[in-house]
Amino acid sequence: MLLRTIPRERRDMLGEGLLWSAREDAVYWTDILGRRVNRLRLADDRVDSWEVPGTIGWVIEREDQPGFIAGLDRRIVALTLDPVTVETLADPDRDGNRMNDAKADAAGRIWAGTMSMDGEGPSGSFYRFDTDHTATRVDDGYRIANGPAISADGRMLFHTDSGLRTVYRFAADEDGALGPREVFVRFEDGWGDPDGMTLDAEGGLWIACWGAGRVTRFTPEGKRDRSIDLPASQITNCTFAGPGLDRLFVTSAADGVDEPLGGALFEVDPGCRGAPTHRYRG
Repeated sequence: MLLRTIPRERRDMLGEGLLWSAREDAVYWTDILGRRVNRLRLADDRVDSWEVPGTIGWVIEREDQPGFIAGLDRRIVALTLDPVTVETLADPDRDGNRMNDAKADAAGRIWAGTMSMDGEGPSGSFYRFDTDHTATRVDDGYRIANGPAISADGRMLFHTDSGLRTVYRFAADEDGALGPREVFVRFEDGWGDPDGMTLDAEGGLWIACWGAGRVTRFTPEGKRDRSIDLPASQITNCTFAGPGLDRLFVTSAADGVDEPLGGALFEVDPGCRGAPTHRYRG
């Protein structure tokens, strides 16, 4: 099975926020604690990196405008990279918190979770950021809000509290209203902690397993299906990429560990195809 470490000069303190850009044929990701946005061009494996003025959890492409929407510190901002510019669009969260992970849905909205800077207290929330730049808190009480993933039809949304080692599931309406929070999977001992997530074309949920050095697929029924081991323990996020959506890229973290490949970006062969990436329509 393919397992490739992407060659580059630096490692991420806390890699996160993977994004497949079909229009650029590139993979973007963030280094939250290193305060950077990174880009891998698939055509030639070139990696570029931009320093930004704050902790940055995620970037999501805009549909009809240049640049990105990003989670910077506790804010939701409009971000460009050449040059780096920042415009605050919403500042909905509590003092001492920061943005952690997010995804766009097929309607062009963004779903984003927050957490405290130390990840200790249940001060994190889950937000819906609509195309009119309105941020609405849709759930609360998270220690480490992580890994939104949204079904292809937009009717099912998955969200995680890594601190509780639990993946939740919500039914979603067309207008963005969520049903009750339900437990989808509770991680068992030895599985690590659930982190970033992505869905494949068959509805399987791929979860980065922090502390366990792997990504694991769960069936739509919540059954642990298969795992791919990686040469770093702190695995943080995963996304399908490439024109066929058949390449799986995986981020990791170097912060707090002494590992040769901690903080590296990996590519593995998942043996399946992913679901398309959506852009923000505001």
